[in-house]
Formats: sequence, C-alpha cells, structure tokens
Amino acid sequence: MIGTEIELPVADGVLSGVDFGGHGEGVLLVHGSGHNAAAWADVASYLVSDCHPIALDLRGHGQTRLDSTDPEQYWRDIGDVATALSWNRPVLVGHSTGGYAVTAVAAAGSVEPAALCVVDGVVLDDRDTSLADHAALRATEASDRLRTMFRYGWSATDEQMQAHVEQCVRESGEDWLNAGARPALVEEVTRRSFLRRDHSWVRQPAIEEIVTVSAVEPGAEVFPSIDVYDRLTCPMTIVLADDGFYASRRDEVRAIVDAAPGRRLADVSSNHNVPMTRPADLAAIILDLVRDRAPTSGSNVC
Repeated sequence: MIGTEIELPVADGVLSGVDFGGHGEGVLLVHGSGHNAAAWADVASYLVSDCHPIALDLRGHGQTRLDSTDPEQYWRDIGDVATALSWNRPVLVGHSTGGYAVTAVAAAGSVEPAALCVVDGVVLDDRDTSLADHAALRATEASDRLRTMFRYGWSATDEQMQAHVEQCVRESGEDWLNAGARPALVEEVTRRSFLRRDHSWVRQPAIEEIVTVSAVEPGAEVFPSIDVYDRLTCPMTIVLADDGFYASRRDEVRAIVDAAPGRRLADVSSNHNVPMTRPADLAAIILDLVRDRAPTSGSNVC
C-alpha cells in the first residue's frame, strides 16, 4: 500500500512519515531499529477500512534527517507527534525497539493512549542487566557487527545503492529477518533506509544513532527494564512471535500480561519481523484493540 508522505513536527524539527489514509481511530505505527515507516505498508492496507494509520520514521531512520542527541528523544517524539496530529488517545503500535518506544512514552505520561500493541518488543530484565546489555551495544565489536550485517552508516553511490536494494530483494527468501515478507515490500523498506546527503546515499541509521540511544541513564525515571510496566495503566496487547527474540522467555512475558487487568498475550507464528511477514495476522490483533477502545461518540481522527 502506498501512502502520502508527511512531515511530523517535534521539538527541534520534523520527522518524516507516511499517512496511509482511512477513517476512524488514529493508530500510530512505530518501527524497530533499522526499519522505517515503509515496514508498515502491508499492515496498514488491512487497517484503513476501520481506522486511520500513520507510520513515522524515527530519528536517524528512513527519511528523517534529525538524529538523536540523547537516549530518550526518539520515544519522547511520539508525544509531539500525537499532539501535532490532534489525536486524542490514539492506539500506539510499536515493533521491536518501537515496542519499547510506545511503552516508554505511555509510561512517561506524555501520551494517554487508548491502548498499546507491543510487537515482539518487550523489556524483561532488571536495571542492572539492562544497563550491561546497553553498554555492550556501544562496544566497538557490536558496532562492527552491525556495519557488517546491515551496512549501517554506509555511504553509497547511486549504483551501489541500487545494487544493494536488488541484492536484498533477491536474497529475502533466505534472509533470517525477511523470509516470508513480500519482495516488493522488502524493496520499499530497503530503499527508504537510504537518505540522500549531498552527492551520496547514506544507509540509516548510522552507528552513532545506535550508540546514542543505547546510552541510557541509570537513574532515569522511565528506563528500559521490566519495572517500566508498573507505570502503565492503559490496556496493552503483547504480540509474541514463536520464532522471535523473546520466544524462549514466554513465561516472563506471560507474567507481565497477568500482572494487570486489560492486558493480553497474542501468539503469532512468525520470525521477529512480524509487521512484514504476518501483516494480516498483526492487523487483526490491532483491529481488535481499535474496536474494543472505540469511543461511543466522537472520534480522534486528525
């Protein structure tokens, strides 16, 4: 599905995004690290008959030119976006890192969502373990691994960028992340990950973006650890992929769901990349949230 390119104002500039149209409840779609707004295109195609989905490019991703200068900006931006859209109590949907982003902004009270949908993007560790894991992401070895796997920060010519896009599409069926995704969608997401800067294309995000958002503060009020869920009061559905990042820790995810009313666990047969590989299944889960939380009168359409 092709949407309309939009700019979403935040405190110090604008984020790029895609408005997929539709009518009804506002649904904000937030991608994971390394992805961008295009990853939601197939999910949005199932949503537009019942709601109004918009996807954004987080800082340092896709076509957004803003970079993070502290570890919280990328999720705090979601509050500015909801305000700019004049959305009252939207449904927030986040995949992977985006799952933590929508959780954090709700936990901070910057947005009062009608509901959260967290897609294979939970935080299960205590603060000390989380701090150690985030520190490891900033290590040179981890940075080199990301450059090798995803070419983060790569500066490419027109020909190099086109060749890389074609290679990703050609190999998508055997790729651990894209296997099962529609090849044309892989192409769209890969192409959108290159931002034109001067006379070359830069593969977003840069390693510097990953390092910045990983530099979490030990004493932060909202912190990427399991206690963040104690701050949530809104309904929440956690989508767990049976071949995803958290499949082996299902009991811990179940405990988060059981800890408060209004929480659900939805199992999906998928690898981690649920939005691209199981869009119909994920859209059905989102639509259940939208229909359950729809107001009896009025609407939060922008």
